[in-house]
Amino acid sequence: GSKMSRRNSTTPTGRKDATRLRIEKMEAGREQRRRAMQERKQTRKDEEERQRAIGNPGDVDFIGLVQAWRDEHSNQVQDHATNTSTVPKICICVRKRPISDKERAKKDHDSITCFHPLVTVHNAKLKVDGITKYIDHTTFKFDHAFDETVTNQEVYEYSTMPLIDFVCDGSGGRGTVFAYGQTGSGKTHTMEGIQTRVAEDLFHTISTGESGCTDENTLVSVAYFEIYGGYVQDLLNKRRKLRVLEDGNGEIVVTGLQEFEATDANEFLELIAAGNKARTTHSTEANDTSSRSHAICQIILRDDLSDKLRGKLSLVDLAGSERGSDTKSHNSQRRTESAEINTSLLALKECIRALDMNKSGTKHVPYRGSKLTLILKDCFTSRQAKTTMIATVSPGASSADHSINTLRYADRIKEQKVEDTKPSNKKSTAPMSRKPQAVKEKKKPLSNTTSAKKKHEDWQKAAETLFEQEEDLLNTHMSNISESAQLLTEEGRMLQQVQQEGVTPEEIEAYASRLEEIIERKIQLVETLEEKMASFRKTLQTEEELSKSIPIS
Repeated sequence: GSKMSRRNSTTPTGRKDATRLRIEKMEAGREQRRRAMQERKQTRKDEEERQRAIGNPGDVDFIGLVQAWRDEHSNQVQDHATNTSTVPKICICVRKRPISDKERAKKDHDSITCFHPLVTVHNAKLKVDGITKYIDHTTFKFDHAFDETVTNQEVYEYSTMPLIDFVCDGSGGRGTVFAYGQTGSGKTHTMEGIQTRVAEDLFHTISTGESGCTDENTLVSVAYFEIYGGYVQDLLNKRRKLRVLEDGNGEIVVTGLQEFEATDANEFLELIAAGNKARTTHSTEANDTSSRSHAICQIILRDDLSDKLRGKLSLVDLAGSERGSDTKSHNSQRRTESAEINTSLLALKECIRALDMNKSGTKHVPYRGSKLTLILKDCFTSRQAKTTMIATVSPGASSADHSINTLRYADRIKEQKVEDTKPSNKKSTAPMSRKPQAVKEKKKPLSNTTSAKKKHEDWQKAAETLFEQEEDLLNTHMSNISESAQLLTEEGRMLQQVQQEGVTPEEIEAYASRLEEIIERKIQLVETLEEKMASFRKTLQTEEELSKSIPIS
């Protein structure tokens, strides 16, 4: 009896001791986790402050993932090299600008790495659970990759300076430099820096007398015009409207365009400054002073006696490209401008694609898709033409998708192998003549002209529709992913609740009803995406067929 009494008296106490120990252990574990969480929060806060101090605000998790990638691949950086004696037919450069104040204000972190010759876009992503973060790395290789620390002088040395000797050798060489990229990515800043340095180098090269063009035998003149809203306007002559024609030799001529002689770098820069001031700019969502026109500055070297073309350098600052989502709050004029700009850039892309004759098996190049491609025709076809493209990209994470599109565009150009055309016995003439009255339009039967015009209008409508549908498809896809992630998170919570003990029949019924609604919504999302995809493919096929039907002459 006494043993039983002792067992009964000690067992509850022992249980209390064991329970208390477990509770104390659980409390200690919770306290340890709270301290660890507090330390992580403080570490994250310190890192955010450090990144903000160095001008790179944003999500520190994504910033850390990008930095880890850079640390791992920093040994890939190579030195820039150029050989001015062998200027490539096409040279592709990419320039990344620094993070802007506007991007800092919305906590946009740096998402692009330029390790010459490679450019990598670090696209911040969330897994389908809506929580787990990861980075999608997309890498491209170009002739030159310039990061945000590179100056205009360095960009000029590797992109444009090799063309100066080429156009000054007196053999009629045609060099073209054009800047392409998203609105606000730094195209105009880069092009204005190049214009300044071209003025200095061009007149220095001519004055030395070591090239084919010298002070004694060459006149330097400047023409500056823009393509805005389908019209060509002279920026040095009160924005007078001009016409783009083709002469009997197949050369493109901008009639009525005035050329102004420049005897030194100062006069040259005064003309450039006047043209830049006259350009059409408007505020857009991506940039407060966005260039809304394609600006073409042509420096023409002519023989002092015969007026024969000895060389020509064209500096083309393309209008800022914008996604449809970037134009949502524009007025109708801004939206129309954006549509025309993107259509002309699409036409340029189609011309570049068509240059790959060996793969496509066709010689058709749709230059008449836009005034821009018509004027730039000789930049890609002349046997004495060399082209440099500078693609500018914005570093902000919110621009990552558009940066990838810009880099794909540039990468597509470099894929082309532009073959020299056969030598022609026709006299080499500049696309702009001082005697426009001598230019004659080719006469065509009225029916053929009307038919060609109708085909071009149909293609232009299809191109605009294609661009709009592409943006709509991408936006629908992204919104579907976002909503699917939210539905998946909700499903996880529902499963947790229904698997708990003591679930009532009413709660199970509510679970089943809500699950049916979620399944129905998922089906709707997939069907909507399928419809938009089918419509996009149909329009794409139509646009390609119309592009091939546009007559080449």
